[in-house]
Amino acid sequence: MKALLQRVAEARVDIAGQTVGQIGPGLLVLLCAERGDHDALADRLLAKMLKLRIFSDEAGKMNRSVQDIGGGLLVVSQFTLAADTRGGNRPSFTLAAPPDEGRRLYEYFVARAREAHSVVATGEFGADMQVRLVNDGPVTIPLQVQ
Repeated sequence: MKALLQRVAEARVDIAGQTVGQIGPGLLVLLCAERGDHDALADRLLAKMLKLRIFSDEAGKMNRSVQDIGGGLLVVSQFTLAADTRGGNRPSFTLAAPPDEGRRLYEYFVARAREAHSVVATGEFGADMQVRLVNDGPVTIPLQVQ
């Protein structure tokens, strides 16, 4: 399971012109389930993400986690993180979990995030979404667990 984390001042997801999820300061989480991923991987990814110290402390050092700052999480499904571009010019997505399993793992991850963290917003699995963000830093961190 992998995620691309973006530290944001604010972020939102729109579907068909309607905002379905938004946060202020926190993390935009682009989340990808791959073939063979399971619940324990989702749990490890969430635990690592919540404790990752990528927010500034009073001295300006990246020393605080999203939990430390009380920031939000905006979790958006993103199967394209599983892209294999080693072949020709068209990415292959065969490494991505099948849609039913990807949805199940995404929903599991979101449910666990809501149990562990106070501010969790989402996009909609499989929808055509427009994601707007103000990247803070910019700070963008790839995160993968095995």
